[in-house]
Amino acid sequence: MSIDSQQFMIMLDQLGIVTATVEHPPLRTIEDSRRLRGNLKGGHVKSLFLKDKKGGYWLLTALEQTRVDLRVAASLLQAPRFSFANEEDLGQFLGVVPGAVSPFAAANDVKGRVCVVFDRRVLDADLLNCHPLRNDRTTVIAAIDLLKFLDGVGHPPRIIHLPG
Repeated sequence: MSIDSQQFMIMLDQLGIVTATVEHPPLRTIEDSRRLRGNLKGGHVKSLFLKDKKGGYWLLTALEQTRVDLRVAASLLQAPRFSFANEEDLGQFLGVVPGAVSPFAAANDVKGRVCVVFDRRVLDADLLNCHPLRNDRTTVIAAIDLLKFLDGVGHPPRIIHLPG
């Protein structure tokens, strides 16, 4: 069973991680986010839920302005060809809906089926903005605390360097 946004916030508190969360209209795309999020400081991330041709699942996070070539990403990870996972798999493995995907959703992958991956530039930002398992809120978290969270839920990320 998936945790919800409120349980997620409790989890952060139990890990000693301080965040700030703002509410806004639901965001489904990067364009929506740029238009409606206001002036949040820090890097804004996008997360792609991918499936490789052998049935492996990947949660790839990059800064929103990063162009992600799925062939290049698969090559860097030495993974079979990537495609976007479907909405059913997204709900089953990460417990979120399209538009709410973020590294925080790794908390719902209790069986460890999803490999979390960051483009290294994500970690260059002091603060990161991610959806807290829903797309009508954005949580600001220190990059170091995001790593602490992912370690706490058993999903330390692999780091790659996407070109461009």
